[in-house]
Amino acid sequence: MAVIEINGLQKSYRTHKALDSVTLTVERGEIFGILGPNGAGKTTVVECASGLRKPDGGTLRVLGMDPRTRRHELLQRIGAQLQEAALPDAIKVGEALRMYASFYDKPADWRALMQEWGLAEKKRARFAGLSGGWKQRLFIALALVGNPEVVFLDELTTGLDPAARRLTWGLIRDMRDRGVTVVLVTHFMDEAEALCDRIAVIDQGRVVHEGSPGELIDRSHAGSLEDAYFTLIERTV
Repeated sequence: MAVIEINGLQKSYRTHKALDSVTLTVERGEIFGILGPNGAGKTTVVECASGLRKPDGGTLRVLGMDPRTRRHELLQRIGAQLQEAALPDAIKVGEALRMYASFYDKPADWRALMQEWGLAEKKRARFAGLSGGWKQRLFIALALVGNPEVVFLDELTTGLDPAARRLTWGLIRDMRDRGVTVVLVTHFMDEAEALCDRIAVIDQGRVVHEGSPGELIDRSHAGSLEDAYFTLIERTV
């Protein structure tokens, strides 16, 4: 069952066409990856799908709703960790979770969520004092505090050391195991290959390839997703 249906999505910023008829479908319960070079339109897709930016054309349904006309209702059922996510330096972990929970009509128990994601020991720690790995763990918990059905994660592991990245991968898998559909934007090919059920490769505002990691590797006759990605991108240039 599709939870996200995008057909012919278009978005321009002045003379720059960020999205040029993007079409893709995300099925319930999968981790769906979005790959592409810088400026390809990946973040714009996520911003449109999550109701944070209005597209110029095309059709878009998330959980059966158009984000342009049912934004408030949609925001009660999705979670997001965007690329430029940040919190005030002085806010404490427990305060952030309690505050975010207050934004939702039917939030998760933020105290239980803090325990589940290993944040209890950091309850009184201020955001500025957290390591990159702890910040990402907090961002995931904040994305889940509204009991979402779909979560958008944009460049979640950028800047993390290898150990913190591996830990975050486990958290993303746990998220899917909870029944949450995950849309993951990433630049890391090993991350996409390890986590994603299906992938859309976006370049110059268009979906140029789509399929499972294995299908993309087979299609390009490559030995890894990274090799497949560069081969497929070169074919579209």
